[in-house]
Amino acid sequence: MLQQVVERIDQAAERACDRVRSPVADHLMYGLSSAADHSLLWHAIGAIRSARAGSLRPSLELSTALGIESALTNGPVKMLFRRVRPDRAVDGVTPERMLHGLRVPVTSSFPSGHAAAAFCAAVILRHETGTRAWYGLAAVVGATRVYTRMHHASDVIAGAAWGTLLGEALRVGLRR
Repeated sequence: MLQQVVERIDQAAERACDRVRSPVADHLMYGLSSAADHSLLWHAIGAIRSARAGSLRPSLELSTALGIESALTNGPVKMLFRRVRPDRAVDGVTPERMLHGLRVPVTSSFPSGHAAAAFCAAVILRHETGTRAWYGLAAVVGATRVYTRMHHASDVIAGAAWGTLLGEALRVGLRR
């Protein structure tokens, strides 16, 4: 029963993305998804914050948290779940090819590493800056993964939850 609910959510999200597809949306969504590859977007934000603060601490804390998040998410967590990624045959994409310049991962689809990293970073940045806008950027990064057919919506939701929990734990742990 739960699997059917998840499948309906995933299908509804895919249909919603199909309704808004356009060259402009493609450019924005594939570009942002690519910028978030390997957490580069978040590392760049950390570097900018460090430059503005005149201290390496913001960048080091964020990068350390993201390194731990990536090792856990892309290692043991993804190994527990061997979920197949959404069908990209519509675009003629195979794992060896890239879609609109976007790297196609070969790891499990569940959970979304982009979403996990984005929400882990958002937690840390929110506590540093006091603004919740980081969660908005994290949500858009997660949405790019559904739009680009790299993940099911449920992968992104799970990645966001995992990243949030991990971000809170790492934030406390790194402060010690």
